Amino acid sequence: MSDPSDQIGNDENLSPAKLWTHPSPGSTPMWKFMQSLNGKYGLQLKDYHDLHKWSIENIPSFWDQIWHQLGIKAPQMYSKVVDGNASMFPRPTFFSGAKLNFAENFLFPSATIDADAPAVIAASESSRESISWNQLRDRVRRCQAGMIALEVKRGDRIAGYVANHVNALVAMLAATSLGAVWTAVSPDTGVHAVLERLTQIEPSLLFADESSAYNGKTHPVVPKIKEVASSLPSLRGVVIFETSSQPDFSSIQLSSGQVYSYNNFLKLGSESSELAFTYLDPDHPVYILYSSGTTGAPKCIVHGAIGTLIQHKKEHALHCSIGPQSRLFYFTTCTWMMWHWLVSGLASGATLILYDGSPFRYKNASSASGSEPDDLAMPRLCEELGITHLGTSAKYLSVLEQKNIMPREVGLSLAKLEAIYSTGSPLAPSTFSYVYRAFPPTINLGSITGGTDIISLFGAPCPLVPVYEGEIQCLGLGMAVQAWDFEGRNVSASGEPGDLVCVQPFPCEPVQFWGQDGEQKYRASYFEKFPGVWHHGDFVRFHTNTGGLVMLGRSDGILKPAGVRFGSAEIYNVLLEHFPGVVADALCIGRRREKDTDETVVLFLKMEPGNEFSDQLSEDIQKVVRSALSARHVPGIIDECPDIPVTTNGKKVEGSVKQILCGMNVKTSASVANAECLDWYREWAKMHD
Repeated sequence: MSDPSDQIGNDENLSPAKLWTHPSPGSTPMWKFMQSLNGKYGLQLKDYHDLHKWSIENIPSFWDQIWHQLGIKAPQMYSKVVDGNASMFPRPTFFSGAKLNFAENFLFPSATIDADAPAVIAASESSRESISWNQLRDRVRRCQAGMIALEVKRGDRIAGYVANHVNALVAMLAATSLGAVWTAVSPDTGVHAVLERLTQIEPSLLFADESSAYNGKTHPVVPKIKEVASSLPSLRGVVIFETSSQPDFSSIQLSSGQVYSYNNFLKLGSESSELAFTYLDPDHPVYILYSSGTTGAPKCIVHGAIGTLIQHKKEHALHCSIGPQSRLFYFTTCTWMMWHWLVSGLASGATLILYDGSPFRYKNASSASGSEPDDLAMPRLCEELGITHLGTSAKYLSVLEQKNIMPREVGLSLAKLEAIYSTGSPLAPSTFSYVYRAFPPTINLGSITGGTDIISLFGAPCPLVPVYEGEIQCLGLGMAVQAWDFEGRNVSASGEPGDLVCVQPFPCEPVQFWGQDGEQKYRASYFEKFPGVWHHGDFVRFHTNTGGLVMLGRSDGILKPAGVRFGSAEIYNVLLEHFPGVVADALCIGRRREKDTDETVVLFLKMEPGNEFSDQLSEDIQKVVRSALSARHVPGIIDECPDIPVTTNGKKVEGSVKQILCGMNVKTSASVANAECLDWYREWAKMHD
């Protein structure tokens, strides 16, 4: 056992700064839900801690109440919520016997809405378009008719090579209305990475953008569509969303089937057709998402209708207080699971803001020139459109912090903004404080965590608990999350770091992994480290005073010098706070080769332009890390690197670099957006062997 003074997060006498509490918690849907449970079951739940405890100790009753109180639309009711004694693998069935349609719950939510009010506001760097609920339903009807004409049936895979725009949403809703399965990849993704995914699932139909626009520039996509389409013999059709006045698709060839412009595709269907819904089992697949695939072909993760729908409605309506009065915006691509989380806002009656473009480019309505570079682009968009809930990445907020961007100081009141959500990587404590200086102090800053694997959240925002600096507010209702040490002991109450596990079934577990060996991959991904318990792959700790969740990085990014375990995020937080404008980015890796008796912490720095790496900087970083964390955290090696490898979703690829440094021969997939930089790390490993 190591010295307790070297452990992380064990100082129970200190609490982080409290940054926010809800001014009127009794007015929130979460509070009203808790009171309804007290009345129905004769309970005395007093706070969120009581509510969460009840939700994980009464899984069937809890999800039964979520179904009824949040209004799941289903023509055939379930006969059983879930077996209360069910194991987590094989995955148990929730709401067996029910029949429902995923898309119907989006297009006809249970909430009272005005059919002429905006369902979606589509924004780009140079345009705005408002689409009412009736217009959205009609667009889905016409797209559905085109799919029926091409004989799309339940179980078919429909793929999108598309940006975040209304037509992508319409195609997804049309596909799932028929019982087909939707999957999407952003058009800035390379051909090899697209094919790594789509060849596994053999789509019947591909929707694709003719071109993509970003940061004031237009990028052609047709050459990539040509390569993708020719390599997918399963395709019966390719549908192109036109962006030019004279599109030329003649170079795209299919093994069978035809290429259509979107307008011609719509003409395939009958104008007199009616929007119809195919009612299916609750676990019928609706989405295929993909693992990052940093060391091999991405795994195809299949999510079902009820798990996705009911989990998102719970998070939106209760944890986020999202409803028909809300305008929900998440800066995301169609590849990232946060797109799926965003569009589910329709099921709670919210207006969606779909933005396609750079977060640093803003359409100036008074300027004929369109958009100009602007660090305040997203805050200006929030002000213009009255956005109530803004979602983004931790990296984006970190960039604003380093540039000291202060929206309120330039006349942006952001009076309607209720919440900012951050995910993708841990949000640094200093960035929490920055947000409350730069944005209205009334907002709920929700650092959230979950992922592609569960298409939702383990750690969530909450109106009934405070926001503390550096912490995720709470665990999601119904999510029995704990921190376990390497021996499988629950260390949540002690404040020690451990692996994030979930010990009770939850409805948004994937329904399967695609492919013949899917079941084996499923088990290996989540249930092998701790048999029968979901192992998520994140390293976390719970604060003993606040109960908040602290993210410490991915499990494969865990560092363990001299037996002390900690996450790379702790090092990154120190760099961000103490060396802004000097270090652009960093990669912290634990190296332990076969010949080594202990692990060495290696820190690679990518310098900001105009700054040079030096021995003095290295010494300064070691001194600050020692002071801010502990002597055990101090990197043994600090060196400069030309670039940091990231996935196409912007996540640092720590695992592959760790294996390279430890002497393993890693073949990295095309999911690494800048895979060429890994060659530098291979050379570095040879030189420092």
